[in-house]
Amino acid sequence: MAKKEKKKPVRTAIVLFSLFLFIGALFLKAVNNGESGKEKFSQTFSKEEIPESLIPIYKEAAEEYEVSWELLAAVHRVETVFSTMDELESPAGAIGHTQFMPCTFIGWGYPGCEDEEKGNLDIPKSTLTDMSVINKYGGYGVDGNGNGRADPYDIEDAVYSTANYLAANGAADGKEKKAIFQYNQADWYVEEVLAYAEEYEKHYVAVKNKEYDLHN
Repeated sequence: MAKKEKKKPVRTAIVLFSLFLFIGALFLKAVNNGESGKEKFSQTFSKEEIPESLIPIYKEAAEEYEVSWELLAAVHRVETVFSTMDELESPAGAIGHTQFMPCTFIGWGYPGCEDEEKGNLDIPKSTLTDMSVINKYGGYGVDGNGNGRADPYDIEDAVYSTANYLAANGAADGKEKKAIFQYNQADWYVEEVLAYAEEYEKHYVAVKNKEYDLHN
């Protein structure tokens, strides 16, 4: 009597194929969630809306560094959707309300930064926010609220630091496009920031109903 054919290889193949499809679906879901994360938060604000509580900070920093306050608002909008993102740290290592790389904030002369291509060095917060260290190494961090420290997680310090950076890279001389490109060297980024800045210059709406913690 001939032996019956074994079905195990076929069943195993079906199970493996099903598992492959399941893992693939999970992967695609994760990728889509990552890509749509900022879009989800972006829907919190229409393109002309700006949180009312932030406008005085933008204007004060803009006056101090002779840049457009609408430009500061636009950078903040594009970077963290006015700080409404779940996390204020990017996968690349940028931190805070306006997404500074640590070495840019403290200064590229800081020990170890010269070995970091993108500047995402792990620097203790007590050192990162120390104005004497920032001044020593030529960083862009600014004490915007006058408490003696420059903290990228403090909204005033972050906005003033961004104003400082943009001004030093051309915005104070009318070279906004150049300054924005230095902030994030991607053409799409420059276009998006300029689009928001132009929108705010034409017409903006100050909104009161957006509540979030600006001081982590």
